[in-house]
Amino acid sequence: VRSFRRNYTHASGDNCASFFSPFSIPIAKQLASIKGLEKGSDLEKAFATAALVYNNSADPEGKLSKAETKSLLQTQFSRFMQGQENKPKYQEIISALDEEPEKKIDFEDFMISLVSLALLSDLLQEIKNVKSTK
Repeated sequence: VRSFRRNYTHASGDNCASFFSPFSIPIAKQLASIKGLEKGSDLEKAFATAALVYNNSADPEGKLSKAETKSLLQTQFSRFMQGQENKPKYQEIISALDEEPEKKIDFEDFMISLVSLALLSDLLQEIKNVKSTK
């Protein structure tokens, strides 16, 4: 599969670059192709989905620039980030991504940012309030 860089402008106005393949396979199909997850739990599949989203955007060395990381989070995690702009910890995370935007980060650092943003989110409280039984 041939990949190439595509530049686009995010809704925030940021000019971003990401890897794009005209032949990309949907995440659900990629997930279904992982033999070890055929009978995987919801949590295992959720983590695998996050890993696939990251890997589909990462460079051949498995890394993303900070600018690409910010863009990926803004496009793929926007509902968790929505309304968090005034929180100091949110500003700290985003500022760290804005510093040296070409600097590369690995999957571990990406997941730390992802989980940190999720923990700040108002959406998390809504998720906690969902009833799991009738």
